Amino acid sequence: METQQPSMEKDYAASGEGNPAEEPLEQPLRQSPRKQRVVLQNLKTLGQITTPPPVENHIHTLIIVGQIEGHVILPPKNKTTKYEHIIPQLVAIEQSKEIKGLLVILNTVGGDVEAGLAIAEMLESLSKATVSLVLGGGHSIGVPIAVSTNYSFIAETATMTIHPLRLTGLVVGVPQTYEYLDKMQDRVIKFVTNHSKVTEERFRELMFRTGDLVRDIGTVLVGKDAVASGIIDEIGGISQALKKLEEIVELKYGSKPRGLQ
Repeated sequence: METQQPSMEKDYAASGEGNPAEEPLEQPLRQSPRKQRVVLQNLKTLGQITTPPPVENHIHTLIIVGQIEGHVILPPKNKTTKYEHIIPQLVAIEQSKEIKGLLVILNTVGGDVEAGLAIAEMLESLSKATVSLVLGGGHSIGVPIAVSTNYSFIAETATMTIHPLRLTGLVVGVPQTYEYLDKMQDRVIKFVTNHSKVTEERFRELMFRTGDLVRDIGTVLVGKDAVASGIIDEIGGISQALKKLEEIVELKYGSKPRGLQ
């Protein structure tokens, strides 16, 4: 004789409610084509379907990572920051009435010298409050970018490599080529020394010092060394950088940005 076992399941048919177990979650393919593209792009880029809503304040964050790509397109396997993507953002930031402060976060190995200098010159000419933060590394042409802001921070374990300019690929071996290289190097030196506390003599010493690197010429500065040399203003992280940016915004505009009050 069969006995009916008690069940904890709800009779959805009798109640007229749909069974949630039979109702599939909304999938990208069931959404509108435009929303589907956005969802799939988020999944591809960020590894997640939804992104948290942006916090409304007057602070914008600019990320410069990997290798700075300039006049030559780098291989697809390289993590790059394309300067033709950065410059329009900086123009939009300057034109924006809402944005009052810009936080620049760097973790770069360097890259195209002229592209890096173009980014640094744009940052230096902004009327907004600007603060830079070096995380991991701010090497080579990343140094001028780091010092181009109103104030600069570096993480305690982050490093910066100071070295002479180098050419890759086919080089025409004529005196004019080396003269051009010297002039380009002088541009980098003057920019760094004009926008930091390091002297030109000290920076050239760091740039041409031998023995600190096994396969290269130059100097590696770790956190406190970069501050002691006068290149970076202070050791710190996100909280210190945002606090300083708040102070500069208040000095420039006389009020704190929303979200940092």
